[in-house]
Amino acid sequence: MTADATETRTAILEMVRKYDREIGGHTAFEPGVTPILPSGAVLDEDDRVALVEAALSMRIAAGVSSRKFERLFARKLGLRKAHLTNSGSSANLLALSALCAPELGDQRLRPGDEVVTVAAGFPTTVNPIVQNHLAPVFVDIDLDTYNTTVERVAEAIGPRTRAIMIAHALGNPFPARDIAELAQERGLFFVEDNCDAVGTYHHGRLTGGFGDLSTVSFYPAHHITAGEGGCVLTDNLALARVVESLRDWGRDCWCEPGENDTCRKRFSYQMGTLPHGYDHKYIFSHIGYNLKATDVQAALALTQLAKLDDFGAARRANWQRLREGLDGVPWLRLPSPAPDSDPSWFGFVITLTEDAPFRRADLVQFLESRRIGTRLLFAGNLTRHPAYREHPFRVSGELTNSDIVTERTFWIGVYPGITPEMTDYVVESIRSFAAERGGAGAR
Repeated sequence: MTADATETRTAILEMVRKYDREIGGHTAFEPGVTPILPSGAVLDEDDRVALVEAALSMRIAAGVSSRKFERLFARKLGLRKAHLTNSGSSANLLALSALCAPELGDQRLRPGDEVVTVAAGFPTTVNPIVQNHLAPVFVDIDLDTYNTTVERVAEAIGPRTRAIMIAHALGNPFPARDIAELAQERGLFFVEDNCDAVGTYHHGRLTGGFGDLSTVSFYPAHHITAGEGGCVLTDNLALARVVESLRDWGRDCWCEPGENDTCRKRFSYQMGTLPHGYDHKYIFSHIGYNLKATDVQAALALTQLAKLDDFGAARRANWQRLREGLDGVPWLRLPSPAPDSDPSWFGFVITLTEDAPFRRADLVQFLESRRIGTRLLFAGNLTRHPAYREHPFRVSGELTNSDIVTERTFWIGVYPGITPEMTDYVVESIRSFAAERGGAGAR
């Protein structure tokens, strides 16, 4: 790059910072007018500059920023390998598909094998099981943590069970340490869906490091964002190699984009029934996909990663303010952190008691009328959805609490874009609604 080009580039980026400051002024919160979103991305001038800088460099595919992010993110979670993907859903698909790879020999998952999972959650934890022609085994949850228990998982294990795949609920960790130990004892694979819990601590360790593989989402609703995007992480280098191949079309070659002959024998391989010396860049050892992210996404993820701890602190503060403010309101069952945990919360979940004199829809519509965004606890009981009607699955025990979640549960936001003033307005709104419905103790 010439001196003139460097000077121009520096000037452009400074103009971007100036532009961000000019349009990013604080707008006063106006109750009932300013929307309080349940989730969202918090972006600043560093994020805007990172995106423009990547665009100026014309980094239109995975490259320097992608590799840097993978290295730093793996280090953050204390793992050896991270592979950036185009979404958290793709990360889940890659993680479970890797367990079906021929390299695993007799341990590989095969069609008809069972995977224990949770009935109440988001479908992308379950869909890879179905997509790989495996059978989900659904277990129930508790209504304090909205997670399952190690006892429920243990009871669900049958003769054909080969793996466990569970997501942390709204940032609150399931007993990942104990389930990891159970999986090891029973010879099962364990995939830890960490999409809603990045930055959460469980028994003094960050979640995402307990499973054979773990996954993350960088969709704008999540703890950090790349616009879209996700990641698969592992300490197992053999599994990491399979994930990389599946993500990158299924090719056997591991050269970075634009590179050639990393292995120093590009034209010396004999694989399958291909002729000797067939170009290794075009030898495919897996039935793969193209699920890569771009360097523009990675550039944003890098600036977001630097703010992860601050974002987590804001989420914890917002959750605690809601928990204290809503304590004692009748007909509301409030959440609790999992034992020995410090959650980086994704949302604040509320379940109406059975004797509540109003329906969930009544409270949700009241909050929405006040511009307070709400969400259900994702799909509720997944076994009740038409998508799974024609696919084989097994239910272990009863799904009583999953049904309660389907009927009476919703959540509200705690993401860092929510201010204390907004949180107090949410508390006041819920308390006034309960009081109007006859709850004297709500005032």
